[in-house]
Amino acid sequence: MLGDRPLVAAVLQDYRTAPISDREKALFAFIEKVNRESSLLRKEDVDEVKAAGWSEEALYDAITVCALFNFYNKWVDAAGVGDMTAGAYAASGERLATLGYVPRDPTAR
Repeated sequence: MLGDRPLVAAVLQDYRTAPISDREKALFAFIEKVNRESSLLRKEDVDEVKAAGWSEEALYDAITVCALFNFYNKWVDAAGVGDMTAGAYAASGERLATLGYVPRDPTAR
């Protein structure tokens, strides 16, 4: 989805009607349940998303990202940390897409 802002906007508006694969829709449905009703998750929910082609490792990663963002959002809200501007988000996204998450070693050439 990198570089396709209309696609990202469509997914954010409603992943169910966005022009993404059924496989991706299954993952988003699973994560939606993790996010909204994690105490109601059952083996059948996991089996369904695995049947769509997602591995246990991919589900673990998706659950972890969802949980961490929930934590970070709660912490930011409670600590009173201010939000970034749209321009700062765009610059941060460009930096991450270009350089990744690991800072460069300033001594390396």
